[in-house]
Amino acid sequence: MINIIENYKRVRNHTEYLCSFLEIEDFTPQSAAFASPPKWHIAHTTWFFEQMILLKYDEDYSLFNKDFSYLFNSYYNTIGKRIARHERGLLTRPSVKEVLNYRKYVDEKMLTLLTKEIKEVNTLTTLGLHHEQQHQELFLSDLKYTFSRNPLNLVYRKENYVSGLNSEDGWLAVESGIYEIGHQNSDFCFDNELGKHRVFLEPFKISKALVTNKEYLEFIKDGGYEKAKYWLDDGWHWLQENTITHPLYWEKLNNEWYQYSLSGLIKLEDNDIACHISYYEAAAFAFWKGMRLPTEFEWEIAAKNLKWGQRWEWTNSAYLPYPNFKISDGAVGEYNGKFMINTMVLRGASTATSKNHSRITYRNFFAPNTQWQFTGIRLAI
Repeated sequence: MINIIENYKRVRNHTEYLCSFLEIEDFTPQSAAFASPPKWHIAHTTWFFEQMILLKYDEDYSLFNKDFSYLFNSYYNTIGKRIARHERGLLTRPSVKEVLNYRKYVDEKMLTLLTKEIKEVNTLTTLGLHHEQQHQELFLSDLKYTFSRNPLNLVYRKENYVSGLNSEDGWLAVESGIYEIGHQNSDFCFDNELGKHRVFLEPFKISKALVTNKEYLEFIKDGGYEKAKYWLDDGWHWLQENTITHPLYWEKLNNEWYQYSLSGLIKLEDNDIACHISYYEAAAFAFWKGMRLPTEFEWEIAAKNLKWGQRWEWTNSAYLPYPNFKISDGAVGEYNGKFMINTMVLRGASTATSKNHSRITYRNFFAPNTQWQFTGIRLAI
C-alpha cells in the first residue's frame, strides 16, 4: 500500500507532468465560464491544501500570499469571497512562475506536516489528493475546449484521449431483486457515496458495449437532431438556442467526419466509442433506438460484470442524496451536498481520468447540457 507521503508526491507530480506539454501562453486563457485556465487549476488545488489543512494544523504556517484565497477559492462560501468564475482567465498575474513557487512552498510545508502522522491531517490530505485528481481530468477537458477555439487545431500531446474500442458486445441480463447500493468498505470515497442502502430493481438488460461513432452517426443521418419527438423539452430548447446539430468537436469536411482531439484534428473512426455526448443527446439517442439509459443503481449492480472506464456514462438518475446522507461541518461540507439539484449522475471513468481514481460506487455529476467532459452512452432495456 502506498503511504500518504508517496501518494502526495505522486499525485502532485502528475499535475505538473500534465503542465509540461504546455507553452507559457497556454496557462492563462479561459474560453468559457465552465473551462478554467490551467494556471487556475494548479493554484486552486494547492489552495485546497493550504486552506483546509495547513492553516488549521500547522501552527507555524504563514500564508504564501494573502490575496490567493480570494483568487483561487472555487465555491467555498465558508472560507470567504472569491473572484467570479468567468473572470479566472483575466488573471495574467500572479505569473505562472509565482504559482509554481506557491505549489513548491505548500508542498514543502505539507510534506513536513505529514511526517507527524496526524490522523485528521492524513484524512484531509487523502481528500485533497482525490480533489486534485478530479482537477487533473478537468485540466484536460478545459484545455481541450480552449484549444478547440483556436483555428490552428492545436496539438497538446500525441495521446488524443478519444480513441478506444469496445472489447465486448451483447447484453448482460440482471434479475429482479433487492440490492445494496453505496460504498461498503474502508477505502476512500466521497461523502456522496455514503449511506449504504437497499433498492429494488426490476429485471433489466444492459449493453456490454458503449455506443460507437458509427451508431451515433446513424442517429444524425436519420435526422435525429431535427425531430423534436426524440428530445426532452429542455433538450430540444437547448438544441435550438445553441444551433447544435452534432456532438461537440465533430466537424464535417469534404463529406467526411472529423473530430478535434488533444492531438489535433483527427478522422472520426466508426468503431471508436462516441465521446463528448451530453445527457440530452444520450437520452435522445436512446429514445431513437427504442431503449433507455440505465439508472445509477442498475449501473452499479451491473458494473461488476461489465468492462467500463473509457467514458463517463450518463445514467437516468438525478443527483440526489442517499438515505442518511450527512453534510460535514465546515468548508469540507460544501464539497458535494449543495450541488444535489439540476444535475444528472454519471458512472464509471474515462480515458482522461487519473489512475487510482475510479470505483464502482463513484458518483460523478454534471448538468444535462454538459458536452466538454469525456462522456459516452451505455444503453439499457
